[in-house]
Amino acid sequence: MAITRRDFCAFAAGAAILAGLPRVAFAQSGDVVVFAAASLKTALDDISAAWTRETGKRARTSYAGSNTLAKQVEAGAPADLFLSADLDWMDYLSERGLIRPETRLNLLANRLVLVAPKDSKVEASLAPGLDLRAALGDGRLAMANVDAVPAGKYGRLALEKLGAWAGVKDRVAQADNVRAALLLVGRGEAPLGIVYRTDAAAEPNVRIVATFPEDLHPPIVYPAAVTRESRNPEAQALLGFLRAPGAREAFGKHGFAVLGGPSSGS
Repeated sequence: MAITRRDFCAFAAGAAILAGLPRVAFAQSGDVVVFAAASLKTALDDISAAWTRETGKRARTSYAGSNTLAKQVEAGAPADLFLSADLDWMDYLSERGLIRPETRLNLLANRLVLVAPKDSKVEASLAPGLDLRAALGDGRLAMANVDAVPAGKYGRLALEKLGAWAGVKDRVAQADNVRAALLLVGRGEAPLGIVYRTDAAAEPNVRIVATFPEDLHPPIVYPAAVTRESRNPEAQALLGFLRAPGAREAFGKHGFAVLGGPSSGS
């Protein structure tokens, strides 16, 4: 007997819980299922709400590390749209034929920053010779997973170029995604963290200590695409809406740099 999309949804939701993975927000009939990098949450929630107000359609979005979401798509999770925080994980799905290449576009750009709790007095200059270990004191450096999550990979590369990675690599508190790393700093559980500029803007309990020069890591680009298995005609419509003037303005308000020209959103 063939397994239907609905059967898979029920199975995968339970499997995700058993595996300890972020629970996927599987959709009601007609809803667009979006898998999006955790750093997009604040902006994308606002834009999805605007799309619903304007069209009556709904998006159900799961936020996690781009690596986790790409692996779930590869495993057959029924996502309609994938928004990654780097090119690598979109390339990963593209190489496996799991996205529709004609829909792929580079949507946004971001910056990497060093953050501290808002009342912290710590200062640091992100220049060669940086002694980040001294700035940490007895604490740890909060980062997303440095081997898989885009923000963590960018951060590690930047610290390596500054000559600071060797001094802190055994003092890193690695989180499943960048928003989890941000939370460690916002709660005062880590004296410093490396996150995106947009994350820092979304968390009132942190302040930006310094912004990493862009030449320390590859460009931070967020690509988006419709998945190969999507059967929802509204997926392309939502992707167009993400490029429309209203969405571009919302992304900009949340600190993202918007790439490419606007779309009509139709």
